[in-house]
Amino acid sequence: MGGLREMAAPFVALGPSGVAVRARLKHLTAEDEEVLRLVGDLLGTLASRDLKARCAAGLGHDSEQWAQRKRVLTRESSSRWAGSITKASHDQWALARRGHLTHIHSLEAGIATIAHRLSLPVGEKGSKRAPGGYRSRREWHAKARRLHVLADRLDAARADWQAGVVRVVRGGKRLLKTRHHLQAAHLTEEHWRVRWQAERRFLAADGESGKWYGNETIRVTPDGEVSIKLPAPLAHLANAPHGRYVLAAKVSFAHRGEQWADRVAANRAVAYRIHEDTARGRWYLTASWTIPPARTVPLAVARANGLVGVDTNADHLAAWRLDRHGNPVGEPHRFFFDLSGTADHRDAQVRHALIRLLHWAKRHGLSIAVEDLDFTAEKTREKHGRRKKFRQLISGMPVSRLRARLVSMAAELGIPVVAVDPAYTSKWGAQHWQKPLTSKTRKTTRHDAAAVAIGRRALGHPIRRRTAPPRTHQSDGCGHRTVQAAPVTPGREGNRPRIPGPRTRSVCAGRGANAVDQDAQHRSGRPAEHEFWQQDPLPLSL
Repeated sequence: MGGLREMAAPFVALGPSGVAVRARLKHLTAEDEEVLRLVGDLLGTLASRDLKARCAAGLGHDSEQWAQRKRVLTRESSSRWAGSITKASHDQWALARRGHLTHIHSLEAGIATIAHRLSLPVGEKGSKRAPGGYRSRREWHAKARRLHVLADRLDAARADWQAGVVRVVRGGKRLLKTRHHLQAAHLTEEHWRVRWQAERRFLAADGESGKWYGNETIRVTPDGEVSIKLPAPLAHLANAPHGRYVLAAKVSFAHRGEQWADRVAANRAVAYRIHEDTARGRWYLTASWTIPPARTVPLAVARANGLVGVDTNADHLAAWRLDRHGNPVGEPHRFFFDLSGTADHRDAQVRHALIRLLHWAKRHGLSIAVEDLDFTAEKTREKHGRRKKFRQLISGMPVSRLRARLVSMAAELGIPVVAVDPAYTSKWGAQHWQKPLTSKTRKTTRHDAAAVAIGRRALGHPIRRRTAPPRTHQSDGCGHRTVQAAPVTPGREGNRPRIPGPRTRSVCAGRGANAVDQDAQHRSGRPAEHEFWQQDPLPLSL
């Protein structure tokens, strides 16, 4: 057991800190759409210019440079548009910086794996903890060349990291690369150009508490009227006082509409973003605001009534209810989802599976225990080598999105979510729970057993089941008590109550009172549960 890593303690996951809702802008006139495109193109050009200035500043950027960038943008738009643009540029630079560091860690992990495998003899088998040597001399030579390629990439990435250099594409790197593969993407150059321009537009404004309806730049009244503060070069397009343009469309939020209405009525900050879906020919408005962090319950309270252990898989969620002692209750549940098709279809499938899981936990008043998974370092081609299908399987699992959605949706229903260390849950669950929980009428899978292991770890119990002593030492005569009572539970080692039924119907009243008390019978020594038991080896003479 010395090779096992130290387990992290379970913890109650924090709830979301923000909310975002989206609604469609219906019945826009051709003039409205033209104004939105002109404003978005102008602000997009300013945003690109500001992002370039932010990236050029690198690590030497300070508050004075930020203020100077804002003053330059204010002359060509307005102070509020300039504030939104500079903040977005700073956030985008910071995101690229974090992605750059993740790329460096991925290169380091790949180099370490290749170097380890190159140091082993060709054809040497690996173990569960470390990969073995490469299969052939040809593969060994190819990987030796790749090692030098990755080392050069790592040196260049580290140099850029130290210099503060980041590479950002406004509109998305994936869409930019699609320009060179239009036939494979089933797009024409004209259609691609429309999508590219739509993605590079900037129509987003941060909210400000104390101002009318929480936002002076993009204002939405409680009755759904949307108006935009036009930049200075486009002020001649205004159809309302003070350089504003009022859209003909009315907006209403079906989800969290009451919360949004309460905020705008109280003039609390609400951020808005307007974007065009070129594939559908529609315009959408997204509203977002911050919320106070939900107060998490103590871990002991989340464990009080037991919980639901959930194992995340590529096509379903395996769940099993456990009582507070760690015993599985009832039957396992599986919530399936399909991750094929478009991104919207996959996202809807995940949400539907989570809704069914949360409603089941809500009916029983239980918390949910999940693994604190992170497959960032598990998807590299160097770690799994030829196992391409396995890499694709891991990459297809929506771990981060599923976890974020589960926490936010559970917070709305008041269900605590307990995160546990994922180490060895599948292995130990199958080892200790899959066979005991399998019967003639129930087929227990490894995923179901892993759900039990996750739930027991969240409850603070060891995953291993209590080992029953031999039949002659069992305290119940013909069956040992394997119920997982806590060590401090009163009467844990005492006699079981005599409950009338098939088991005790033949026992007369007053008899069998000491059947489970081995001290009351003519047996030497103390009961088996009060001391360590080990079976002696058979004599060699037999």
